[in-house]
This record gives sequence, structure tokens and C-alpha cells, in this order.
Amino acid sequence: MKSAGFKEWALVCAALGRGDQSIILRKGGIAEGRDGFSFAHDEFFLFPTLFHEQIDKVRTPARELPPAPDTVTLKYFARVEAVRKIETWAHAQALAPLHVLTDDLVRERFHYKGAGLQVAFVRIFEVMPGVTLTDEKRFGGCRSWVDLPALREFQLRAILSEADHQMRRVEFDRAFHRPESEQSRQN
Repeated sequence: MKSAGFKEWALVCAALGRGDQSIILRKGGIAEGRDGFSFAHDEFFLFPTLFHEQIDKVRTPARELPPAPDTVTLKYFARVEAVRKIETWAHAQALAPLHVLTDDLVRERFHYKGAGLQVAFVRIFEVMPGVTLTDEKRFGGCRSWVDLPALREFQLRAILSEADHQMRRVEFDRAFHRPESEQSRQN
């Protein structure tokens, strides 16, 4: 059985794997066509991508990224629990505690080719042992999803406890139910 890989910045994958982030914000890649991006899979492996500019676009301590390797290690698995479209900047701001991206980057993505973003609230699991793949040309390009080959057996361990995960879910849901006037006062 083939699995889906979701291409995401290595630093964001690491933040998800540490439990510092519980959502994925996405506008979409060039290769996703005129219909744009959608969370096409309910479960997927996080497929870390490397480029050095991401260091300046996250709110975590700067870390040195390794040079692009010839392999990709899949360390984390995601299950989508909720998907929403962010249609107001106030909603985007309300989600800041649930991710590590800078406000400037989120604003840039939000306004790119029209206002809005897709957001998924995810439960993250550590893949044990991690799965290392040869980085193939078919994994490249500006797109969010890649088809992965059949993978050997592995175990999954939840990153956050059930209680911590549920607290994050409440925060996620609350971000969409606050009046915009309340969210504006938080700036």
C-alpha cells in the first residue's frame, strides 16, 4: 500500500514533532493547478524539505540547517482532525499560538493571490523507527503532496498527551468562534 507524504519545511516538521505546533497552514504550490491546495489526505507522513531561508521565517531559535542530503527521513506522521479555511486576518492572528511561523510570513501567505489560507488541526505521531528514503527526482517540485513507496512496518507514538492535545483543539476551535472585535483588541 502506498502512502502520502506532505512536503513541509524541515523546521516546521521539527516543531510539529516537538509538540510546539499543532496546525498546518497552507496556500498551495504552483504544481497544484487552478483548483489550488486542499488537504487531500486524512493521514500522511511529514516529508521535510530544506532551504536556508526558512530559518528567518519561524519564531523558534535559529538553528543551522544541514545541507540538502541525498536522503529524506520520515520521522513524523500526521492525522488530520479538522480543516478550515481562514478567511479573515483576525482568524489567522488568533491561530498564532498553535504554530511557529512569523506573522510576516503568515500575512504574506494569507494575501498571496487573494485573501485566505487552508489550515488543518493535526495530531502528530513519532514514527519508530524513522523511515529513510532516497531523495528522488519525483519528490521534487513546488507541490505539497508526494506518493511514497510501500514502507516497512513501523510503530507510532503520540507526541502530545491526550489532555494536551485536547487543550490545543479547544484553542483551535476558539480561534474561529471569537468575535472579530475581540481579536482586533489583541493586536
